[in-house]
Amino acid sequence: MSLSTWSEPTRTIDERIVEPRPRGARISGAVFVGGVVLTALLFAWGAWQRRWIADDGLIVLRTVRNLLAGNGPVFNAGERVETNTSTLWTYLVYVFSWLTQARLEYVVLGLALVLSVSAVVLAMIGTARLYRARFGSGAVLLLPAGAIVYIAVPPARDFATSGLETCLVIFWIALLWLLLVRWAQNPAPSWRSVLLLAFVAGLGPLVRPELAIVGGLALLLIFFAPIGWKLRVGIVAAAGVVPVAYQIWRMGYYGLPYPNTAVSKDAGGAKWSQGLAYLWNLVGPYLLWLPLLTVAVVVAMAWWRRPARPTPTSTSDVDHSRVGAWGRFSRRLHTPAGIVVFILVCGLILAIYSIRVGGDFMHGRVLLPSLFCLLVPISVVPVRILRRSEWGRNNATLVFGVSTVAWTATMGWAVIAANTVGMPDGAAVGKSGIVDERAFYSLNTGHQHPIRAEDYLDYPRMRAMVETIADTPDGGLLLPTPAFTNWDIVPPPLPIPEGGVGHTVYFLNLGMTSMNVGLDVKVLDQMGLAYPIAAHTERLDGGRIGHDKVLYPDWVVADTGMVPVHPWLPWYLDEKWVRQAQVALTCPETVELKESYSAPLTWPLFERNLLNAFEYAGYRFDRVPKYEIQRCDLEMPEPRAGR
Repeated sequence: MSLSTWSEPTRTIDERIVEPRPRGARISGAVFVGGVVLTALLFAWGAWQRRWIADDGLIVLRTVRNLLAGNGPVFNAGERVETNTSTLWTYLVYVFSWLTQARLEYVVLGLALVLSVSAVVLAMIGTARLYRARFGSGAVLLLPAGAIVYIAVPPARDFATSGLETCLVIFWIALLWLLLVRWAQNPAPSWRSVLLLAFVAGLGPLVRPELAIVGGLALLLIFFAPIGWKLRVGIVAAAGVVPVAYQIWRMGYYGLPYPNTAVSKDAGGAKWSQGLAYLWNLVGPYLLWLPLLTVAVVVAMAWWRRPARPTPTSTSDVDHSRVGAWGRFSRRLHTPAGIVVFILVCGLILAIYSIRVGGDFMHGRVLLPSLFCLLVPISVVPVRILRRSEWGRNNATLVFGVSTVAWTATMGWAVIAANTVGMPDGAAVGKSGIVDERAFYSLNTGHQHPIRAEDYLDYPRMRAMVETIADTPDGGLLLPTPAFTNWDIVPPPLPIPEGGVGHTVYFLNLGMTSMNVGLDVKVLDQMGLAYPIAAHTERLDGGRIGHDKVLYPDWVVADTGMVPVHPWLPWYLDEKWVRQAQVALTCPETVELKESYSAPLTWPLFERNLLNAFEYAGYRFDRVPKYEIQRCDLEMPEPRAGR
């Protein structure tokens, strides 16, 4: 199908001014605008009712604090570790924090809410343009459908203000969709619009690494459309200028080709069974297949009885009968049908990728982008209003009746789903490892809307951590204990310099921990989001998804240089293991890895990191110090006298 069959005849500005707007078009426009406004208000209200900032959202703010303090885009000053999966989200928060000078939590809350709501609005506008070009501007009502389905799903409202990058992900998808619709409807788009589209598509991997799939497919779509080679070169340049420059800088600065979170979670690994369980954890409780089916019925009815549209005469001098198979395929790319297929394929690919890696431990979170992609083309649906003469026992009346019932059923589902508790025991981590993150932290902090860092001081161990740091001015290593009211502290060796040696906190929850201490306090975690030593250990079979790396604290005692013997060591740590960890850390490959992110950044180090980034990313070692010593062919330390 050529583009001309999708587009209305081109009219001059004078013709559009003189021609009166039909009454049906005014009604249709009013219904559409009202639907967009209502959907946006419902989403904003629903997101606000469930407002919060996740512990992982606070991790982003620690990096922003370091940026504002002049320490660079790092989590711990002096260690170049990229702990945030979304590069663009980190810098957006940084820019708005610098501009507003407002409290970071409130900057994130407002920015996330605006982006989330704007994403739904942009998606509806793009889809409406698609249908108007196909069905005309008569009495066809464009009713909110897929957009309502999305906002009705509780996780969509949970992660609209969570401080995580979900808001930016769906906003980017919606913006890309709108730009693609405009591009597909224009037989001869300007080079400026094409380059803008390419630039936005190229930002995909900076929004989230896996969105390189969506951005890459979008670029292939416009690259292989019937355009000249000069414009193709421009597309490559516009799309690559920012991500390629950042990638070179990332590899040299951090010594990795992707964020450290991907190393920590082994994003290339496969956990299909866990991923399928994660999929059902979202689809099952809300019966998500039901609205997809009913909305599909509305669209099918509209296409079955769509009004005939005039086909304008092509202005091209090309003889289409002489165009080969590739030429015909290329022209099909530049059509609304092509971009609809594109967005649906992207949704499926993202879903398959998320399922393959095992999903996530947060209920629904990583499947929201794929769900959004699948719903974008049906974010609004057309329902044709019949004239009086058309009512009766005929196909037109049947189509209207079926469409109305299906749309009403979708709205009924939305009301029920919006008030459904997807995980009745969501405040507890179940056998699947999945949890309703917002409910979990609301319960365990005692705050209905935990937003500020100090709200998390009421989480177990947090207030005790702050008190322990205040009570130990010489510094040391803080280790969590089973008791929620105290921490074990491993002191530094003598002589202690004036002012102490600083504190290191070793705890899983990086966000609440790091945002309730100063930037001079180092915060590390067992699974390695901010601690490369832990990130580069082997993944545990059968571990909880997203938490299947656990580094023994003996390594941290050895790495931080604290007192390695009893009685200063906690009773549960083994002196022999600490000594073995000290030796294991001298493995040449491990030393080189540590230097890549902790040694002073010089040009030779930047160049070495750039050349070896992929090698560093793939490096793994054993979490048991004795086995690591054997792997590196090092000498086992001698037993301590009397031990």
